[in-house]
Amino acid sequence: MKFGAAAIGALLVLWLVFNFTDIKAQAKLGASYGAHIACSCRYIEGRSLASCKKDFEPGMELVSVSDDPENKRVNASVPLLAEAVAERRGEFGCVQLNEKEIAELD
Repeated sequence: MKFGAAAIGALLVLWLVFNFTDIKAQAKLGASYGAHIACSCRYIEGRSLASCKKDFEPGMELVSVSDDPENKRVNASVPLLAEAVAERRGEFGCVQLNEKEIAELD
């Protein structure tokens, strides 16, 4: 019984190691999509952030969002894997911030 549990655990670790890049890419995609959709919903449509989460696609349950009303900015993240930020920039609508812009926020 212990051997079976150890074998399953080892297979799970191997699967995670070989698929980590794909998992991280999917997390980044989800965070980026979440930031953009929530920013557009919040600062273009004027809806509440709670209402905006209803627009998320199935499978985005791990994406959490928060807003910064002063800067018209939305942060989205998948814990320990990815972060994305979108902000309203006048007539351009909501745009994604790149890694350098995100680093400068801190």
